[in-house]
Amino acid sequence: MFSGKRAVYGELADQLGALIAGEPDLVANTANMAALLYHALPELNWAGFYIVREGELVLGPFQGKPACVRIAWGKGVCGTAAARGAAILVPDVDAFPGHIACDAASRSELAVPLVAGCRVVAILDLDSPRLGRFDDADRAGCERLVAVLLAQHPDWP
Repeated sequence: MFSGKRAVYGELADQLGALIAGEPDLVANTANMAALLYHALPELNWAGFYIVREGELVLGPFQGKPACVRIAWGKGVCGTAAARGAAILVPDVDAFPGHIACDAASRSELAVPLVAGCRVVAILDLDSPRLGRFDDADRAGCERLVAVLLAQHPDWP
């Protein structure tokens, strides 16, 4: 399965690169990336970004149901990924201490930090209604997509 996902994420990286090429607007590019992931990856019920603002995570562009607007640094899956500066893959959100349930239908989650200039500037967050939806291939693929986005925005605000 890993090689199949690698190919899917390779295609998504190419599509994302084409979508954002030459576009300097961060909101437009994160919105397109969220939409691309939401519609291309199976079994997602939420895909989007939390942007670092004044020491907390604030809801950014996304696809899915309305979500929590602010997440404290170090809290929940996204806040923990931000504090660690590393991706977190959660097969069962109910087993994650301090999980923040924005959508009760979410059962698994993947949070990938965007690191620019040695600091976390945002979190890419994917949720699924299926337990164990995400694996290391998803993590690696999303890290690759984040790198494509950051290459377009090396001076992330």
